Amino acid sequence: MRKSIFVSILLILTVNVCVLAQDRPVKITDERVNNRLMIYAVNENEVDLDVSIKVKGTGFRQRGGVPRMHRVPKASKVNIASLVIERGRVPVYTYDLTVKDSLSRRVIRKPFTRIKIDPKKNILVYLKDGCTSCDSLIQKLDSSYYKYRTINLEEEEKKEVKDFLIRTFKYTKTPYDSISNPIVSLGGTLYSEIDSYDQLLEKLNGVEGEMKEEEEEESPKEKN
Repeated sequence: MRKSIFVSILLILTVNVCVLAQDRPVKITDERVNNRLMIYAVNENEVDLDVSIKVKGTGFRQRGGVPRMHRVPKASKVNIASLVIERGRVPVYTYDLTVKDSLSRRVIRKPFTRIKIDPKKNILVYLKDGCTSCDSLIQKLDSSYYKYRTINLEEEEKKEVKDFLIRTFKYTKTPYDSISNPIVSLGGTLYSEIDSYDQLLEKLNGVEGEMKEEEEEESPKEKN
């Protein structure tokens, strides 16, 4: 049976080895499993990384030797160390962390757990009646490693948001009532032509759209 454990961490020493593709630092989390403290590296980037950890502290025992590099795939967490907790003791540890994006063939590859991460731009999907591709897009997003949000425009409490979108698309080549795709906001930019997950990825990583929504989509206002 797995249980969370409070572990006092006195000091964290992080060593990043010139990781150009690493936008977000690798995080370290721990979890107690019986008499062991499992230490995980959490990679919230969209690139694979090689990670090693050197742990020091009290209240536990660990295998000796030089720390080995572990492959931590993109958007995943991997168990990179296991500490044996001494009877009646509370483990207190510090660590030195080494992270590399120059991937080596000589690394330890362990099973990993896929995690959800923030995309480069926040994803918000507006769902409306008559949307022919909403379900398939949401299914793809659910199976992806991206976090996202949805707003059902047919809910009464979202009437103000719906009215804003109706006004926004009123004088475009595709008025609101003619839109059969989900309306997607990527970092505040509205798209009405996205009908597949592949198209969403192209927009997410590529060209900006033409229309900007207000930051507070829950209480939108028209642009001047």
